[in-house]
Amino acid sequence: MIEARHLRVLRAVAATGSFSAAGRELGCTQPAVSQQMKALEASVGTPLLVRSGREMRLTQAGDALVRHAAGILAGLTAAEEEVAAIAGLRAGRVRLVSFPSGSSTLVPTALAALRAAHPGTRVSLEEAEPPESVDKLRAGDCDVALAFRYEDAPGAEEWPDLVVRPLLTDRLVALLPERHRLARADSLAIGELAREPWIAGCPRCRGRLVEVCEAAGFTPRIDFATDDYPAVAGLVGAGLGVAVLPQLAIESVRQRGARAVTLEPAVRREVVALTLPDLAQVPAVAATLEQLGRAAAR
Repeated sequence: MIEARHLRVLRAVAATGSFSAAGRELGCTQPAVSQQMKALEASVGTPLLVRSGREMRLTQAGDALVRHAAGILAGLTAAEEEVAAIAGLRAGRVRLVSFPSGSSTLVPTALAALRAAHPGTRVSLEEAEPPESVDKLRAGDCDVALAFRYEDAPGAEEWPDLVVRPLLTDRLVALLPERHRLARADSLAIGELAREPWIAGCPRCRGRLVEVCEAAGFTPRIDFATDDYPAVAGLVGAGLGVAVLPQLAIESVRQRGARAVTLEPAVRREVVALTLPDLAQVPAVAATLEQLGRAAAR
């Protein structure tokens, strides 16, 4: 195997014409230069220099290796500089996947702070709900996944193979038409909405809604279902039904004609940022996780 340090010595010998001069240029002794040249010749399996008295010249193999050495060493230098830039957060890329309400609340604040601190780091954003987002992370299609899991839900996800950065606990709240009989209440039990028509959100949220309602003794009559939180708020505001949404989703939409009311007992979901153990050591990924944590703490 040819080592870069040996190539540097060969170039110095070829340029200066002697081991002693090459040693002075490289800041090492003449015996050290001679030793490294012997190691290089051993690794390539053929002589690179012909020594005759005080004169020294390259063999055909030596001449070929010197011609290639310039490009090889330049490429290594460029690679070292690029890696150093990434390690020092002067460059780098992070692929982030987030669920929609996280994209509209936590992500903008986190990415704005990341760009201000490390303008050379680029972040791409794609939206996906868990478990799809977690599958993307495990498949190598992203570097950080923003995900959530409901407390005390049957079959709640576990992520033993991932690095988990807890961000916040997000409560579910009821969203009612502003003229609804319970719209001015400080809080309500979900069972008080048993006879109402329902507007359901994303499939995962819909499933959790049914579980919570059934635990309260009824099955919700779902008249409308949409993954779009502004559409849910619009349908509620038009008086077409009631909904239960995460607090993050409420914060990200205009509630024209609708009011949010606290649910008791509380139904919560844990919002987390996930990455792979090896990726957690990458400076740009670690910085992204840090900024997501700070955004959640505000």
